[in-house]
Amino acid sequence: MLWGCFSAAGTERLVRVEKKLNGAKYRDILNENLFHSAQDLSLGRRFTSQHDNDPKHTAKATQEWLRDNSVNVLESSQIKRFLSQVCPKYCQFHLESLFPSLLLDEPSDLSPGTPVPDEDSVVFSKLTYLGCASVNAPRSEVEALRMVSILRSQCQMPLDVTLSVPGVSEGTVRYTSTEIANYPIYKILFCVRGHDGTPESDCFAFTESHYNAEIFRIHVFRCEIQEAVSRILYSFATAFRRSANKASLTAMAPPLTPDSDVFTFTVSLEIKEDDGKGTFSAVSKDRQSFKLRPGMDKKIVIYVQQTSNKELAIERCFGLLLSPGKNVKNSDMHLLDLESMGKSSDGKSYIITGSWNPNTPQFQAVNEETPKDKFMYMTTAVDLVITEVEEPVRFLLETRVRVCSPNDRLFWPFSKRSYTETFYLKLRPSNSDTLYEVVSLESDTERERRKTTASPGILSSGSHGSMVPSPPEDDEEEDNDEPLLSGSGDVSKECGEKILETWGDLLSKWHLNLAVRPKQLPALVRSGVPEALRGEVWQLLAGCHNNDHLVEEYRTLITKESPQDSAITRDINRTFPAHDYFKDTGGDGQDSLYKICKAYSVYDEEIGYCQGQSFLAAVLLLHMPEEQAFSVLVKIMFEYGLRELFKQNFEDLHCKFFQLERLMQEYIPDLYAHFLNLGLEAHMYASQWFLTLFTAKFPLYMVFHIIDLLLCEGISIIFNVALALLKTSKDDLLQTDFEGALKFFRVPVPKRYRSEENAKKLMELACSMKVCSKKLKKYEKEYHTIREQQEQQEAPIERYERENRRLQEANMRLEQENDDLAHELVSSKIALRKDLDNAEEKADALNKELLITKQKLVESEDEKRRLEEESAQLKEMCRRELDKSESEIKKNGSIIGEYKQICSQLSERLEKQQTANRGELEKIRMKVEGCEKCSILFSKEGRLKVLSAPKEGSEEDTDEEKEALKNQLREMELELAQTKLQLVEAECKIQDLEHHLGLALNEVQAAKKTWFNRTLSSIKTVTGAQGKESV
Repeated sequence: MLWGCFSAAGTERLVRVEKKLNGAKYRDILNENLFHSAQDLSLGRRFTSQHDNDPKHTAKATQEWLRDNSVNVLESSQIKRFLSQVCPKYCQFHLESLFPSLLLDEPSDLSPGTPVPDEDSVVFSKLTYLGCASVNAPRSEVEALRMVSILRSQCQMPLDVTLSVPGVSEGTVRYTSTEIANYPIYKILFCVRGHDGTPESDCFAFTESHYNAEIFRIHVFRCEIQEAVSRILYSFATAFRRSANKASLTAMAPPLTPDSDVFTFTVSLEIKEDDGKGTFSAVSKDRQSFKLRPGMDKKIVIYVQQTSNKELAIERCFGLLLSPGKNVKNSDMHLLDLESMGKSSDGKSYIITGSWNPNTPQFQAVNEETPKDKFMYMTTAVDLVITEVEEPVRFLLETRVRVCSPNDRLFWPFSKRSYTETFYLKLRPSNSDTLYEVVSLESDTERERRKTTASPGILSSGSHGSMVPSPPEDDEEEDNDEPLLSGSGDVSKECGEKILETWGDLLSKWHLNLAVRPKQLPALVRSGVPEALRGEVWQLLAGCHNNDHLVEEYRTLITKESPQDSAITRDINRTFPAHDYFKDTGGDGQDSLYKICKAYSVYDEEIGYCQGQSFLAAVLLLHMPEEQAFSVLVKIMFEYGLRELFKQNFEDLHCKFFQLERLMQEYIPDLYAHFLNLGLEAHMYASQWFLTLFTAKFPLYMVFHIIDLLLCEGISIIFNVALALLKTSKDDLLQTDFEGALKFFRVPVPKRYRSEENAKKLMELACSMKVCSKKLKKYEKEYHTIREQQEQQEAPIERYERENRRLQEANMRLEQENDDLAHELVSSKIALRKDLDNAEEKADALNKELLITKQKLVESEDEKRRLEEESAQLKEMCRRELDKSESEIKKNGSIIGEYKQICSQLSERLEKQQTANRGELEKIRMKVEGCEKCSILFSKEGRLKVLSAPKEGSEEDTDEEKEALKNQLREMELELAQTKLQLVEAECKIQDLEHHLGLALNEVQAAKKTWFNRTLSSIKTVTGAQGKESV
């Protein structure tokens, strides 16, 4: 007999079963092989297992093992029986990759009523199942049509099915090829069909609540006959109404007695506001009034539940009305737009949702800020059509509201979000076709008023004490069988001033020396780190104050592909669905969480992504940016030893279980003995405690405090918290049996600590328990000793069989690796062949280039010789030109010297002539002065005097002498002018010669610098280049 498993990703381990297979051996096989096979197939911990109804599979111990290890199981159906005929009897079928729409279907036995016979159902054939997807707004037609369009376009493996729709409201919808899945009518919330004229006109879909009201899915079908879509939706509408058969039976019921004519209803009002992120969140409410913000779009949600007498069927909502004020008239009520109506996920309540735009004039009174010392009333009414009642029934709710300033901080931990009123509906039989007519409708508040008419100003608040269990957010009952959703609970950032001052002083000192933790740090951490400081303190505790290298590496890792991408994507949608930051598909929270998980799976190749990492990463993301969150996650996994739990077939995790049981034996011996009698082992309830560090199931306030202690004191703090949980729950656990204990750990224990006070007491108890490291090491040695003894005491045949199985598994892994290596070898050979072809092509191209280069080299050498000859000629020509220029320079220099000599001679002659002229003038003046006649004619300055008329004789002589002197003077002046003219001409010639000389020198210098130099440089360049090429 063989046990094996396979998926669309391939086959995995085969285990040979010797002798008879019993339940214990079957669970051992699952424990040793199931998760390793899933990890080898890159499925992680997110897969769905399928098996038949063999007693070993359906045994309580097996079912509990599957539940404790979070294994999703596809329940019995005809498709499994078909597959079990094809495959070995004890195979596990991992179908998530093959049939994603078939996973996690509700078992049919969840229906509260008796199954409806097949003849009461309408069967439709020629349908194709396109798949399912998660939706956030199950009653939104827009989102439903969007998902229909997406699934219709992306479906690659449509499945032919037959759809069975019941004719009564207690029936079950089934779609089968052989039966695949079924859904009770009360879990189906909304039906929609594609619009005419669109590709989706032949499609229809319905939404259903999956497990609880927080998770919704849509199932999409395509009809081969388009006209049949309307008939199918009509059948759904018929199923939603009370059946005629049940009405006739009710009509035949005995008449009501006077004590049984009152029907009690609890009606709860909840107001939601747009939070600016595209979603609506419930507004806070204190004991007196709702807290609203002005100008924000709102929704009114009404929950109606019948709590006494024979059940009446609510058919539909006739209208939802709203008005400011109290005791308003019917004419003053304003009708709201209805968004959705229908039963809740548990079928106990009827939920009506309407949209409210406060900016309209009729609601102006509840859209203006209310003074702090005042409040106002608001009246809400809902008209319901009840099948057994003749006329619509109106429930009227009067509530207090306050419109706060937009800057006010509207947050109160553990505040109620809804207002509840109890109504008493009195009916009597009617003679008409309907069963009853309304006698009176009275609320609990009105009853109290009537009783206290003596003091009408006093209003009873007793109605506030009753709560409708329908809104699941803050008022879930502890005895509810549904487990607490991960990410539940509010954590306030408010903190006392003294505590903040103490932490501020500590952080200031710590930043001065980050390598040393302050002494008072452990005591403060045990009391809990203030929420506002957790991001900074966690990074310091983990040693991430200088993590630039991890931040840079993270930015690189998110760009790489992860082999576990599909598993990560599936886990992201299931991580903290109760938290606003992570509940939106494709939102910022899920996007950052996906990046961190993907980066770590690439960073840690040995472990990769494991179940539980997404919860821990989500906790870190709530306090710091994703880069720092990744750094702290790496520190926790590597330095705090969390990744060791996933290695070596979870060997270290089993050691932790042994240590926990030994601690229980010491601290809680009676509970240990009780568990021993029940056969309840630690791995059945404590797996998630160690693997997820309590982050998967417990409220956030408790989870954050555990992470505080973990980062400060190490992973051993998990033992303290586990022992504290067991000790506080001891009395309840001692009264349970095997199944009750497992259910108690799964449901009531996490819900018990939603209260901040209970969580604080638990953490105080955990911190007070002393679990020393020496004791843990001692138990660890005991565990390894026991393991060694078990191996030694094991029968040789069993040991050999186990070793054989191990070797077979290793052989299979090696064969798989061999196949992978062979595939890689073939791929590498093909790649090398391509590279070789490319290299040959490149070699041919290079040979051609080499021939061309050689030809160019020959041409270059010829050009070089030609240029050398030209350079020699140029050198000779330049030498001749240079000699010629030098001779001309010498010649011009001699000419210039001669000109200068002539000019100097002329200057000397002129000076001599001037000197001689001055001497002759001096002699003439002396002669004139010595002559009496002449002295009379000339003044002392040598100028001619004007005299009176002389005598005639003397006048003639004087005139002759004067004329002779004048002539002589003219000659001398003429000679002087000629001399000056010659001097000027000589100077002009000198300047002209100097100018010609300068031009000649410039030309010679320019010739030297330009033509000659360029010629020489070009010759040198060509000569040097050819020399290099020749080398």
